[in-house]
Amino acid sequence: MRALALVMALVAAPVFAADFRILEGHGGPVMSADVSADGTRALTASFDNSVGLWTLGNDEVRWLEGHAAAVKTAIFLPGGLAASGGDDFAILLWDVVTGTLRTRLEGHEGQVAALAVSPDGTRLASAGWDGAIGLWDIATGERTGWLMGHDGAVNDVVFSDDGASLWSASADGTVRLWDIATGAEKRLVVRHGFGVNTLTLGDAWLAYGAVDGGTRVIDATTGDDLADLTLDRRPILTMALSPDGSELSVGDGQGFVMTVDTTSWDLIGDYRAAANGPVWALSYTSDGKSLIAGGIDDTAYVFPAHNALDAPIMATETRAFLNDPAKMSNGERQFQRKCSICHSLADDDTRRAGPTLAGLFGRKAGSLPDYSYSETVQRLGFAWTEDTVDKLFDLGPDHFIPGSKMPMQRITRPEDRQDLIEFLKDNT
Repeated sequence: MRALALVMALVAAPVFAADFRILEGHGGPVMSADVSADGTRALTASFDNSVGLWTLGNDEVRWLEGHAAAVKTAIFLPGGLAASGGDDFAILLWDVVTGTLRTRLEGHEGQVAALAVSPDGTRLASAGWDGAIGLWDIATGERTGWLMGHDGAVNDVVFSDDGASLWSASADGTVRLWDIATGAEKRLVVRHGFGVNTLTLGDAWLAYGAVDGGTRVIDATTGDDLADLTLDRRPILTMALSPDGSELSVGDGQGFVMTVDTTSWDLIGDYRAAANGPVWALSYTSDGKSLIAGGIDDTAYVFPAHNALDAPIMATETRAFLNDPAKMSNGERQFQRKCSICHSLADDDTRRAGPTLAGLFGRKAGSLPDYSYSETVQRLGFAWTEDTVDKLFDLGPDHFIPGSKMPMQRITRPEDRQDLIEFLKDNT
């Protein structure tokens, strides 16, 4: 988040008119967004295992492929580079000029939830759900530090203005400050009680958002409370600082974006940005006139930041898995809950984290030519049948095909598995 604010503050020239626009092409929820220092490009990270590199103005996209699981964060780095992290525990460094993978950074043993770049552009910090914070030399790709001390997943990190310190937010309900040179914890800044999801550093203040809806601002030096921005919505998932630092926008799990003035801390905007589900991705464009936002829809949206009453709702159509479960068959309900984010039923080029299920029954596992399977699935040698699909969800992917990309999940009731199989037979 801090990296985003720093690079956008360097640019004043508008890139495009502040109107409603759509960045579409992802095949899964959009988890984060960032804008380049020159304001001409944007990054979106998605559950479809890919990063979208967008040219703002004509909305052309280049797909950065290399992650083996959902991508949760992506940021621009100096020197024509970008970094992304995700559920495969890896951090990938990209050449955004050529769209090619440059370096793979490994060491985390859990999801990489957030990344931050130091003010001098030489160091990368990573927040891991393994409870660790990684420090990386961008030029060499070497890990230079490993900060340990949180009792839960680390959700966000942000560098101080001088690059000598790092704040971190964790599911253990704390915000901590670290000394970069020694790797030691300098102090426990906040003990909130509920998990803290997101941080933003402004001019001598630090804002944080938590699972219980707590949205608070503290003095970055003393830790004293400056403002309580909490509304009756939860959880707080993302924050974005305007390029000039005058506005802070906050996205939550109920689809709202709240904007406050960072001088008075008065509320200046509060509107529903997503028709259904959360707002995970939020960032200002370089002119500060628009926000790029994303959530459970497959699309990122660009809309005016300063005219909340006219801001269009992000999700123009209701995703199938958000429909009323009472109106679905049990088989469809199982599919929407367990399969629909990663798999399409259509035999087309829809982007998803997993391969299409069209023509599933009788198809050899790992055999679609246009999908990058794990080596485990490629070696299975069996065809998908009622029996193998049943075993997949009875035992769980982690036991039936250990080493595959599929997330750990089970359908324990035999009748639910059979209903899912019947739905798949009718729809694939």
